[in-house]
Amino acid sequence: MPHEYFNPIRSVFGAGALSSLPNLLAGRRAFLVTFPEARGLGLVDRVEKLLKGQLAGLIDNVKPNPDVAELRAQYETFWSSPDDADVIVALGGGSAIDTAKALMVGSGSRRFDDLVAGLASGNGFIPAMTKALIAVPTTAGTGSEVTPWATIWDRGAQKKYSLHLEQTWPAVALIDPELMLSLPAGVTLQSGLDALSHALESIWNVNANPLSDTYAVAAVHDIFETLPKLMKHLDDLDLRSRMALAALRAGMAFSNTRTALAHSISYEMTLRHGLPHGIACSFPLPMVLERAIGQRYDRDAVLEGALGPLDDAPRRLAAFIEGLGVKTRFVDYGVGEAEAEAMVAHALTGTRGKNFIGAPSEVTA
Repeated sequence: MPHEYFNPIRSVFGAGALSSLPNLLAGRRAFLVTFPEARGLGLVDRVEKLLKGQLAGLIDNVKPNPDVAELRAQYETFWSSPDDADVIVALGGGSAIDTAKALMVGSGSRRFDDLVAGLASGNGFIPAMTKALIAVPTTAGTGSEVTPWATIWDRGAQKKYSLHLEQTWPAVALIDPELMLSLPAGVTLQSGLDALSHALESIWNVNANPLSDTYAVAAVHDIFETLPKLMKHLDDLDLRSRMALAALRAGMAFSNTRTALAHSISYEMTLRHGLPHGIACSFPLPMVLERAIGQRYDRDAVLEGALGPLDDAPRRLAAFIEGLGVKTRFVDYGVGEAEAEAMVAHALTGTRGKNFIGAPSEVTA
């Protein structure tokens, strides 16, 4: 059976890589999108000094899990002067990069509600204008810098939209582990477990292929080796670099497979129970692994390559996650047995849930 792997993003990796930003812009003007704490951490000043006259504007109020309530004003402010900048530079975690992906595709009216309406209708969205994106992650986990997807939340309506267009692939992923040295323990842990979820979700996936498997298995090995050490030595640049590379590998894996059941469960846990994304998508991993084992011989072989003997792999995976201080049962998050069963059943019918090899009907999303 033939397989195809596609990822059009130029990746620039290594300590000090941020200094290459002016060359990557190649004379173009840039608009910086980042999170509120970036200025206090000195990151905005660094970008301003690097770009000087090339910096056309700044949005620095990106909040976690971008919601339509905040995105609307950011979008319409950005597109009010569309000729000011050619490129968006997203500096931050997945939320900053997801926000930038929403900003990079302009509607003909320059109104954000037209974008949301296209996503909500299921008919898609055709941008009238686009900007290039350079994604500069400050966390090691989301993989958003090497994928075309962005999650847009509407908490008022208890809905989630997935933005995925040909135009929302970043042009460049600029990964500088030095930018991750200031990450607090909680964000380091959540992003690291998010990367672990991406790697495993790309293995128990109907869209898996030999190249995505190679990235995924390497990422799992790296995360198991590195994340516990990093949590004890947050200022170790070598460990930050190794974790950043593991997250990049996981991102390259699921950039072609998309995620599966654990992520489908996570959206409900975030919307209804307020769990941070990295926790919400990683705590069910041992349960999902149990469901995956035995579904397909070829997937079992790859899982064994990533996790070792499968007879007790769910227990060992749970022990790893719990050893980092994260509980792995629904009841630990206030979700009773009946609600948990209903949530899993519903997740299996979702777009991401159908990517799971154990879904009732293997339908590629």
